Amino acid sequence: MQAAPVRATAIPSFTDALRAVESLLMSSGQRTARRNAWTSVLEDRRRAKDRVEAQRVLEEAAVTRLS
Repeated sequence: MQAAPVRATAIPSFTDALRAVESLLMSSGQRTARRNAWTSVLEDRRRAKDRVEAQRVLEEAAVTRLS
């Protein structure tokens, strides 16, 4: 007796499911605008992190110089 073949189907992730719904509900232009807005948010966060790091380095240099 031989076992029946098993078919494995990948279950889409939650993100994949949301993207599929988004593509059904929104036009291409809206998707692009949303993607661009998110990219801008991420870039703003990166610049803010860089500013904090630069401020820390400057403050450390000032303390070292005064010592």
